[in-house]
Amino acid sequence: MSAPADPTASPPSPDTVTYDPSHPCPERPGVTMFGPDFPFAYDAWLAHPDGLGAVPEDRLGSEVAVVGAGMAGMVAAYELLRLGLRPVVYEAEQIGGRMRSTPFEGVEGAIAEMGAMRFPSSARALFHYIDSLGLPTEPFQNPLAPATPSTVVDLKGVPHWARSLDDLPAVYQQVADHWDKALEEVAEFSAMTDAIRRRDIAMIKAIWNRLLPAFDDESFYGFLAHAPSLRSFHHREVFGAVGFGSGGWDTDFPNSVLEVLRVVYSGADHDHQRIPGGCQQIPEGLWRRSPADMAHWPAGTSLASLHGGVPRPAITALRRAGSSIEVTDADGATRSYASVVFTAQLSVLLTRVKCDPSLLSDLHWTAVERTHYMGASKLFVAVDRPFWLDRDPLTGRDTLSMTLTDRLPRGMYLFDNGPDRPAVMCLSYTWNDDSLKFATLDVGTRLDLVLGSLRAIYPGVDIRSHIVGAPLAVTWETEPNFMGAFKQNLPGQYRYQRRLFTHFVQRDADPAQRGFFLAGDDVSWTGGFAEGAVTTALNAVWGVLDHLGGTTRPANPGPGDVYDAIAPLAFTEL
Repeated sequence: MSAPADPTASPPSPDTVTYDPSHPCPERPGVTMFGPDFPFAYDAWLAHPDGLGAVPEDRLGSEVAVVGAGMAGMVAAYELLRLGLRPVVYEAEQIGGRMRSTPFEGVEGAIAEMGAMRFPSSARALFHYIDSLGLPTEPFQNPLAPATPSTVVDLKGVPHWARSLDDLPAVYQQVADHWDKALEEVAEFSAMTDAIRRRDIAMIKAIWNRLLPAFDDESFYGFLAHAPSLRSFHHREVFGAVGFGSGGWDTDFPNSVLEVLRVVYSGADHDHQRIPGGCQQIPEGLWRRSPADMAHWPAGTSLASLHGGVPRPAITALRRAGSSIEVTDADGATRSYASVVFTAQLSVLLTRVKCDPSLLSDLHWTAVERTHYMGASKLFVAVDRPFWLDRDPLTGRDTLSMTLTDRLPRGMYLFDNGPDRPAVMCLSYTWNDDSLKFATLDVGTRLDLVLGSLRAIYPGVDIRSHIVGAPLAVTWETEPNFMGAFKQNLPGQYRYQRRLFTHFVQRDADPAQRGFFLAGDDVSWTGGFAEGAVTTALNAVWGVLDHLGGTTRPANPGPGDVYDAIAPLAFTEL
């Protein structure tokens, strides 16, 4: 690990940064989720013909435990399989984790995306797997996005209909302009996005390492309030409710502004895609797929075939046993492994797994304890057809629109599967305090309340008459194996996140803490984005490879090989 640095010190000289990533995938040009904390080209590593590396011959076929079958778990297991290892996957519920696509019983083709549902085109590592599985994508209908037929913004009891920002009252354009100006004035937005687009590591590090100490203790709201262009409370209120790109930002107001800057720098807040038929097809596809370029295993081998079609059950205990780690599952079986990749929500280590404290350092345990999770609730219904596209005879507009509101539902999204085919409505998508309002309510009560709220925005529209089948709902903070939707750091928590993210580099770690690797979007710098789950899983794959004595190819170094050149800035702990 790099030694802690003084946060007031100058950023490293560009001359000290020697890692030079290639720029693959020209079919997806532009800004990508490349950095800024750890600008490693995961898409280049994945796409390189030399592969991710090789394990020693005597290690081929060795078992490696992978805890959790969400996106991180499936990527880790799939890549370990390609390397010629034998992943043993443990899963408490179902393959997919928060990639949970739930079908409506008795309604053909109707899917509720209970967790992840939109993916930025800048997520190059994620799209490596989407493309390799041959899954189609289509533009997600975010507010005011080109693919969205229309949007209604309803604030303080006044709805406004729009196809684009130009259709809204002037205050919305003012707020958008002020937000852009704040990013330029205070956060060097254009310079950073240009550096990310060019994959100019020296420039990325120079800008980000200068901003990190300045903003480490700043909340998102504090950033807005201190920006000269957003001194108006009214403008901040409008921005919080509506935002731009994926929608309102006010549920992020208490969080560290660093979390938001990472999102906007990397283009993760707009140009979203969805996967027809449900995003759970990605982890399920990796479970079933037999890689064409595996070491050791015969053609046709897949994760599913190695497990008899079903993962091992939930784990109940993790214990160090000499150089091995013992994993006990819900069936009472205990197995020993040289390496374990833990991809479940970190909170599970504190509440549902009896975990040997020696597996992590005290500093890492503190980081696990301090991980802050966002809450989120969704309510879905299937309807007989996309009736919202019917023309209102009085206005000539669509009957319903994608909706942002400060009322109880907060966000309504509409998913069209074709004319006269059953369609899906996400009647409510809420976060944090707004999510907690639903947490103790049964699905029927939620439906009644939300329909009542929407009736005030769309008087005379009888949504209930179109509903077919039973509604579906989720509140992620009450899901026992999640206890939250995704991590989002509070001000001052950069040090904790750095400990978690850099955990995969273990050469200088205590021997008792080697071989146990953390992965998942809560370990990443971008919680809530599948790209973070993918990239931290790849970090863990490199960690296992290194731990077992394997190596990457000289022409295709992995994240740990170049770690010293591009490591996240380390703050002093004093």
